[in-house]
Amino acid sequence: MPKYNIFAAKFTDIYPLYIQKVERKNRTKGEVNQIIYWLTGYESQLFTDQRGCMWDQGGGI
Repeated sequence: MPKYNIFAAKFTDIYPLYIQKVERKNRTKGEVNQIIYWLTGYESQLFTDQRGCMWDQGGGI
């Protein structure tokens, strides 16, 4: 099995995986977002704007 370099991964590829994992553990998307806001310093609207932009362009943070 080839190694996967997590540091080379785009945030847009990882974010849905975080959501799937926390939902399996009976947590919410809001909790994930709250942690991401805390880690990155983004606010809710700014994060949504950035994420929408990343989704459109296929880029990452």
